[in-house]
Amino acid sequence: MNKKKETITMGIIALLFSQMLIKIVGLAYKLYLTNKTGFGDAGNAIYSAGFQIYALLLTFSSIGVPNSISKIVSERLAIGDNRDAHKIFKIAVFTFASFGLIGTIILFLGAKIIANNFLEIPEAEYSLIALSPSIFFVSITSVIRGYFNGRQNLTVTAKSQIIEQIFKTTFTILLVEFVAVITKNNTMLMAATANLATTVATGISFVHIYAYYIIRRKENEFEISQSVNYVPTRIRKTLKIILKESLPISLSALMSSFNKNIDLFTVVKILKKYMSEQYAKIQYGILSGKIDTLCVLPLSLNIAFVTGMVPSISKSMAKGDKEQVIKKIYSFLQITIIISLPCTVGLIIYPKEILNLLFPNANSGETLLQINAIAIFFAMITQTINGVLQGIGKSSIPLIAFSIGLVFKFFTNILLISNPNIGIKGAAIGNIVCNLIVFFIGFFYLKNKLKLKIKFKKLFLKPILATTLMSFQSTFLKIILKNIIFKKEISILAILTSAMTYGIAIATLRTIKIKH
Repeated sequence: MNKKKETITMGIIALLFSQMLIKIVGLAYKLYLTNKTGFGDAGNAIYSAGFQIYALLLTFSSIGVPNSISKIVSERLAIGDNRDAHKIFKIAVFTFASFGLIGTIILFLGAKIIANNFLEIPEAEYSLIALSPSIFFVSITSVIRGYFNGRQNLTVTAKSQIIEQIFKTTFTILLVEFVAVITKNNTMLMAATANLATTVATGISFVHIYAYYIIRRKENEFEISQSVNYVPTRIRKTLKIILKESLPISLSALMSSFNKNIDLFTVVKILKKYMSEQYAKIQYGILSGKIDTLCVLPLSLNIAFVTGMVPSISKSMAKGDKEQVIKKIYSFLQITIIISLPCTVGLIIYPKEILNLLFPNANSGETLLQINAIAIFFAMITQTINGVLQGIGKSSIPLIAFSIGLVFKFFTNILLISNPNIGIKGAAIGNIVCNLIVFFIGFFYLKNKLKLKIKFKKLFLKPILATTLMSFQSTFLKIILKNIIFKKEISILAILTSAMTYGIAIATLRTIKIKH
């Protein structure tokens, strides 16, 4: 096995490990904030209103820009054109740094207007101001990550993400504690301070990954000197190539994140028509602060595979190796299904236990979590399918699919949330509708485009059998332990036992057979 192939495999493993660590560390500060006196669901509403703006950037930086840059770079490197690969990288840095600076200025100056007129949560103004510098840092960091991903050096992205999350969690707890003491638990200022910690962390992550690039400069210069098949192009043409590739992918990533922003702009506005504004904000805080946090965990794990998949598939496409592309698609879809099914079922079976375990001081939202969990399966497969489409140069399809899905999400929200008997649950149902539509559009296009013959048994049957076994075991365990299941120790034991049952079933059925 050559060095690059080892880098692909180990890089994906490193990204998977980093995503798991990031979410565990990130969950720590979410637990701290939600259970913090004076913060809770009301604080989550203010914090999330500001953070959703950053969530757009996070999606943009973790999927959009890195995937587009990595795709272009990997295609150039596949034909030995190292010089053009580096040229594309330098132009991309300047381009997206400019975009980031403009975004920072707009958010900083327009924070009050956005908070009052668009979010209708005036307390979010300081949170938006605190987050504004992160736009600049994220924009540059995303390009550098994409460059190294395209070189199949995925561990660089993994390390920078871990560093960012560790500092984010550390500063969130320290700064919020400090502000809580001096302001006597002022919810608005604690939320703004929590978002300020995000900006500090993104700045540190940028410094780290840029320093790594400087250290690797000599190695890059040597590779550039060995470049073959280089065809000089004007900066304008190169910029056109970058934007042509990056805009559809980035817009698709942003559109997927708009799912949560539709909730941000509709939930409080509609709910306060038949309940108090404060209670409407608390309802939104439950959805955005707890439910979305738990449901995004599986998606974050899948990002590791999608990030490694895009340059890998692009490289095979550049070489015209369609057979290898098909094999890789099956492998990544298989992994996604194996991860997504137990996550969905686990959240449906253990909603009370999970909420009580993680948020003992604010544990409401059981039904909302169960409904939202249904969307996880389709969202994760969609994530993988869109990565494949990006890898084969069909980035416009996810953009179209998300656009259609979001229209249905928007009207579903308006229709269902307006009904007092449904309320906030309408947002979760809208999430299911959106993800179903995006999934079917992407799946059928990919199936027809590559003439994929879906083997149900290979992809679905064994994971479904393993999940069914886990479901029976979990349900039986809950019946036996129904009087003590809410004790933390018993809840942890029940959940871990279910996970072990699934793992044993997957191994016994010999579900994973990955060949590249």
